[in-house]
Amino acid sequence: MEFAPLLKAIKNKEFAPLYLLHGEEAYFIDQLEAAIGANALQEHERAFNETILYGKDAEYLHVIDAARRFPMMAERQLVLLREAQDMRSLKDLVAYAEKPSPTTILVISHKHKKLNGNLALAKALKKNGVVFEAKALYENKVPGWIEAYLKERKYSIEPAAANLLAEFLGTSLGKISNELDKLLINLAPGTKVSTQIVEDQVGVSKDYNVFELQKAIGHHDIVKATRILNYFRGNPKAAPLPMVLGSLYNYFSKVFCLLELQQKKTAKADIMAAMGLRFDFFLTDYQQSARNFGGSRILRVFALLKEYDLKSKGVDSNLAGKQESELLKELVWKMMHLG
Repeated sequence: MEFAPLLKAIKNKEFAPLYLLHGEEAYFIDQLEAAIGANALQEHERAFNETILYGKDAEYLHVIDAARRFPMMAERQLVLLREAQDMRSLKDLVAYAEKPSPTTILVISHKHKKLNGNLALAKALKKNGVVFEAKALYENKVPGWIEAYLKERKYSIEPAAANLLAEFLGTSLGKISNELDKLLINLAPGTKVSTQIVEDQVGVSKDYNVFELQKAIGHHDIVKATRILNYFRGNPKAAPLPMVLGSLYNYFSKVFCLLELQQKKTAKADIMAAMGLRFDFFLTDYQQSARNFGGSRILRVFALLKEYDLKSKGVDSNLAGKQESELLKELVWKMMHLG
């Protein structure tokens, strides 16, 4: 099932006897587990009807024994198996999954990776319960997720501010939601979050960040790129080199994609869909970069990124002790002087 309809069903108290919540994005698993916990039992029923087990310490017989009990003065009981990926005998739960108790809700939270779908356990859970795969969001989907998260809480955000937060915070939705919750504490309901608010409240500069650096490189704006590099040198925690290299790779991958689509004379709407863009001004940015890095230059950009990724890991023995800021300065200078 998809996240939204599953969450709605849980809130409507439409329960299955078995839930397998597995996958890379722990945020979705935590949200669904919390929703089941909040809706399956009333507060006065929890003491005798809620059991929480952890995979590292639990054996399959402990889980089955807990799940086979009858609820006490309640319609159902809830058994939560957390960190199931650490349970050595997890696959042995297949006997219970094939014939679950109708008065128990067993929730198996298997974080950070999928449960092997070929296991008999996975097949039994799918047949007799609900299986939800918590997939990590692609980077280009994170700004939209931020907008939706704030909209649900009666706030809005400028597209540039959403992109700035996504670039700064990465793709971990747990981390992003925590930062957004802290941000909203000091904002009146209905506020539109701007880049200035992000700078003031989150601590990321709207002018000196990876998002602005990649744009400066793409547009051949040497003055702006130099200012950002100087800021990074004085604030090394603002832009660790591995993060910058990853962001630049993603940015120029989209530029490469655009060049390919333009060569095929693809329609604008199809280009935006293929690149995951929702606003024209983002496409305009990539079009400018495509003009500056067309032909063989884009391939040389990827070669430079690979070279400096290796250098940052100490592959070049001549760079022992060289600071990340110096490596980044070299890389940006070469990228902007490809000729």
